[in-house]
Amino acid sequence: MKIAFKAETRKGQGTGASRRLRRADRVPGIVYGADKPASVIELDHKDLYINLKKEAFHASILDMELDGKSEQVLLRDVQMHPFKKNVLHVDFQRVDANKKIHMKVPLHFINEEISPGVKQSGGIASHIVNELDITCLPKDLPEFITVDLKDLSAGHTLHLSGLKMPAGVTAVTHRGEDPSIATIIIPRAVVAEEETAPAVAAADVPAANQKAKEEEAPKKDDKGGKDKK
Repeated sequence: MKIAFKAETRKGQGTGASRRLRRADRVPGIVYGADKPASVIELDHKDLYINLKKEAFHASILDMELDGKSEQVLLRDVQMHPFKKNVLHVDFQRVDANKKIHMKVPLHFINEEISPGVKQSGGIASHIVNELDITCLPKDLPEFITVDLKDLSAGHTLHLSGLKMPAGVTAVTHRGEDPSIATIIIPRAVVAEEETAPAVAAADVPAANQKAKEEEAPKKDDKGGKDKK
């Protein structure tokens, strides 16, 4: 999904100019990279705020129209007001189609409800990480990476080595590391119920045996004698 937005070259610079922009519902920003000089820009606050709510805006190649000319960029940094819903500053990086990029990409978990650990053992899928560091060429950048949990059993953990990575995409890790991605946790209530059930069943055996003996014992008549057959 391609996301496009508009920006304009910022004429004024400095703290005072940035404050005036924000009062006019504009957001100051910068664009750098691709062996070109950095450009100071400004964007419409409302449009930018709406785009920032989209997951893909944070992990996709974006089409930025700057003064009528289109450039491909990546969102690199956003500064928000400490307690207001205001964007204070934004950074973008130009994309070079021939150079690999390093990005954090979100993970989308699927099929956890049909996994053996959840469906058969009553477990809960725990997402240990929700995004992954990757490197790839711009054309291969995925909006997200799918994590399929359909075969995950209780007490087992899915590691990075078990993920199916998109073509041309490589996870960035320290040498020799194989980080955990997801696991199935059995809630304490389920464990306690399983541990208690055998104990309760064993306690019921003597009572059941006593009842059986009483039913098998010969019945006596009103005078204390045995019933006639």
